[in-house]
Amino acid sequence: MEMNDMGITPTLPRLNEPAPDFEAITTFGPMKLSDYRGKWVLMYSHPADFTPVCTTEFIGFADAQEELAALNVQLLGLSIDSVFSHLAWVHAIQEKFGKHVPFPIIADIDMKVSRLYGMLHPAASNTQAVRALFIIDPEGIMRLMMYYPMTTGRNIQEVIRVIKALQTADAYKVNTGANWQPGDPVIVSPPKTVVAMDSPNQDVTCTDWYFCTKTLPE
Repeated sequence: MEMNDMGITPTLPRLNEPAPDFEAITTFGPMKLSDYRGKWVLMYSHPADFTPVCTTEFIGFADAQEELAALNVQLLGLSIDSVFSHLAWVHAIQEKFGKHVPFPIIADIDMKVSRLYGMLHPAASNTQAVRALFIIDPEGIMRLMMYYPMTTGRNIQEVIRVIKALQTADAYKVNTGANWQPGDPVIVSPPKTVVAMDSPNQDVTCTDWYFCTKTLPE
């Protein structure tokens, strides 16, 4: 792979493969990604501390902390700033907006994690990580990656919806369709034989032989 203008060979984790482990300093002290094995991890990067769009995102994730904790999710923030900058920004958010940031923020000043996770996009910025978001399951497997431009903040409720969809898919071995919300019908795998196609399960509703749904128990 060609090197970019920063002399860095870009890397990108891949879905359904182990998420790269790393060690880092955070606002909660030293950590390793593997420390959170057994939890879902939601790690997201922001371009810089003390910037307005990033501030709205941290407030949004702080507001969602309780709901995410109930889903066994560990939040991790990250930017290419020092831990001292992070601490000052957290204090400012508390002082100016009345919001406590109850999760660690990784100080990636050497860009180690940003490089490992493909967060550096030179066409967007040579000095900041883009708005990347990663969801890693309790086994340490990468399950979802999202990238946003510098100008656009994330939809926190969509992130929560995706986590619930992933957890539902794992628990019931089903798929979830567009705009799925908890309580909506889920999509079941199509039949693989003629006998199965002609004799669908009683709890399954089929619009066509390949498109069958069912309602999960509450």
